[in-house]
Amino acid sequence: MLSEAQIYDTLRAGLWAAFLMSTPILVVALVAGLIVGLFQALTSVQEMTLTFVPKLAAIVVVFWLTMGFMTRTLTAYFHGVLVPLIAGG
Repeated sequence: MLSEAQIYDTLRAGLWAAFLMSTPILVVALVAGLIVGLFQALTSVQEMTLTFVPKLAAIVVVFWLTMGFMTRTLTAYFHGVLVPLIAGG
């Protein structure tokens, strides 16, 4: 049975891994949204697809570029935290 400290440590490590993996995508979505919003405000173009398509394209590109980093982060979490708990160490 896991102690309370082990549960909190596992949860903390999982949340940190999730934060690290989501940060690049969230930052790019924020920057793309700001740029498109500024463009719309300057040109008075209020097209709904103009906000969606560039953000989606930027997110897909960043996801594709950071897939290796995300995979390494997730496997490091599993091998460093979860596998020892499962193995009983």
